[in-house]
Amino acid sequence: MKAHLSVAFAVSLAVASLPGALGWGAAGHEIVATIAQIHLHPAVLPVLCDILHPGSSSSSAGPPCHLAPIAAWADRVRGSPAYRWTAPLHYVGAIDDSPGDACEFPGPRGWAGRHNINVLAAVGNKTAVLAEALSGERSITDGEVALKFLVHFVGDMHMPLHLTGKERGGNGAKVTFDGRVTNLHSVWDGLLIAQALRTIPANYSRPLADAPGVEAHLRGTIYDSYIRRIMHEGFGVGAGASTGAGRFDGVDEWLSCPADEAPEVASPGGLLSAVFQSIQNVLGLGRRDDAIIEKRHQAMRPKFPDGTHVSNAKRSWGSFRSTIGDEKQWDDGVLCPYAWAREIHELNCALPVWPAELSVQHSSGAADPELDSHSGCAHDDDVGAAMAGRPRPHPDLLELDTPAYAGHIRAQWVVERLLAMAGIRLAGILNGLVLGGDPDDEMLANVYPRL
Repeated sequence: MKAHLSVAFAVSLAVASLPGALGWGAAGHEIVATIAQIHLHPAVLPVLCDILHPGSSSSSAGPPCHLAPIAAWADRVRGSPAYRWTAPLHYVGAIDDSPGDACEFPGPRGWAGRHNINVLAAVGNKTAVLAEALSGERSITDGEVALKFLVHFVGDMHMPLHLTGKERGGNGAKVTFDGRVTNLHSVWDGLLIAQALRTIPANYSRPLADAPGVEAHLRGTIYDSYIRRIMHEGFGVGAGASTGAGRFDGVDEWLSCPADEAPEVASPGGLLSAVFQSIQNVLGLGRRDDAIIEKRHQAMRPKFPDGTHVSNAKRSWGSFRSTIGDEKQWDDGVLCPYAWAREIHELNCALPVWPAELSVQHSSGAADPELDSHSGCAHDDDVGAAMAGRPRPHPDLLELDTPAYAGHIRAQWVVERLLAMAGIRLAGILNGLVLGGDPDDEMLANVYPRL
């Protein structure tokens, strides 16, 4: 048992020690970015790489670059003077929200903090800036920064505790996990992922059969086997039988926006709903070959309204005014971060992410517009005790590494589904920005000037 605990905690430290362990933690953000990259149309990644690495040569032998290395950049710079103002953009919280007692999103008193200074507004804003860079209205440097933020913020909005201000998103809610003192945010930040990494079947340490579209985008990281498992057991990609292969249901709805919440700019039938309008026919989620990835490339092409292209899509994404009901401004028929986040936020009470037994006071800091209420995501307080082997007992704290909590989350594949959902949505946004409407050969040849 002592050896098991030491190995388990070593994996946790490996994940936690990745740079910028905030939000999902660096590993979580990089997993999201890698899943997104797997689902990019082949014409899209070179465009993004030109933005990230202007003037660099690319080889046809593999991906011209990877998105994973930039995925945690926003966390790494948020403490620097130049980017300190971005700290509140990593989360959103409602004044009346108190998971464990009642979930409000936003509730009668609206959102905490300043108008439109949160992760949901930031997703739209950075999408708009990237669109302007692609159309030549902004500099490539602006596009690079926007892309780095967008990759990160889409990941943040799929972490349930980034959608509540209670106890600073769980940072102030002290618990134990595997007997060690930590906090609720850190459990979701990295410990659940670390636990998943150490329980992956050995067969996923080898390349997926018949899945070169997955393997080409892996980088030899500690989480490669985890991505293989998500792609195979979640999406049904790759040959070979396994329990629960293709277990993700409703993938065709992950990019849909509620029709009744789309403003007039949206075309009849919706926009991102068109991304997956034929996905049930073309994805074949029960199949286990790499053709699934190729066919998903074809499906994941967001179609803009007639007469609308990437250069003016920003008009609906970038104009945020300070009015009552801010969430109505964050969504349109192309992009609906509020609608997506609303369902994720429900997990705080419905799963629940926030255990009912965890009786803590609502953080006054969540409503303070000048306070970064999610900063300082803590790691284990008992590192020394853990490295020595057996943790000290803490009977006064709620243990979350139990069948009822962590076991339930594992069995339901909650974390894996959230990571996959974030990856699909990020890919959909990036595909739509670069490809615009129905792409033809002429448009693909001129969609972006090579640098």
